[in-house]
Amino acid sequence: MPDGKQKGPEAVPPPIHLFSFLAFPFPFPPSGGERAPARAWWQSGSVYRETGSEAVAGAVLWWSTVPPEAEPSRILPDGCLDLIWSSHQGLLVAGPDTTAQVGEGTAGERYVALRFPPGTGPAVLGVPAYELRDQRVPLGALWPGPHVRELDERLAYADRPDRVLEAIASERLRERGGPDPIARAVVARLARGADVAGTAAELGFDPRQLHRRSRTLFGYGPKTLARILRMQRALALLRAGVPAAEVAARTGYADQPHLSREFRGLTGLPPRELVT
Repeated sequence: MPDGKQKGPEAVPPPIHLFSFLAFPFPFPPSGGERAPARAWWQSGSVYRETGSEAVAGAVLWWSTVPPEAEPSRILPDGCLDLIWSSHQGLLVAGPDTTAQVGEGTAGERYVALRFPPGTGPAVLGVPAYELRDQRVPLGALWPGPHVRELDERLAYADRPDRVLEAIASERLRERGGPDPIARAVVARLARGADVAGTAAELGFDPRQLHRRSRTLFGYGPKTLARILRMQRALALLRAGVPAAEVAARTGYADQPHLSREFRGLTGLPPRELVT
């Protein structure tokens, strides 16, 4: 993200995963000094924690346990892909969303996952992001079955499955020379409110080239990515207690009704229902 003051809409903070705000502390992993847990198919009332990855730049580790009688809940678009291990389902991939998804799980099901920053997931998974848009798929659909079964067994018996996930992702990134640097540049410019044509010109693309590159990296074009980044920034401000009219002005919406329409389009709910 760009440093210093920027004109226009404010830069976007790390993505908000709505129901992570309902989490409460618990001692996982049990040994002292371990990282605490963390996002995903979050269930209302479930135990959920997250922390920054020390091995994959910009990524976030999250842990979640589904409690008894948990109700399905919304997962908001954030521009990210997740590599998830489920105690019941094995290794899964959650692709980039264009609208809110409903998260469901079985009581007692445990999740450990690595959420990649926008544009990094394709370098790890080896497929363009648009093939995973609005999808939840087994990792075995993308990688050779025997290899995935071996990884799943390692995770099932690991004392620190989070570190296994980090090792998997780190190795894949090393093999592929890291994520495409264009991804970070695009996110930084769109997050501060640059338009698509200006972003394309600044990075040496024409708008059609940028659109194709964005679909590969993020799962959708730069206009959709910009909408999602702006929604995340607005939600952060709303949760911080900033009045909706001020949030609309600070994040580049025409007015408060415009903000509400965009929230409904991306999440299915008005802003007030996402912050109460």
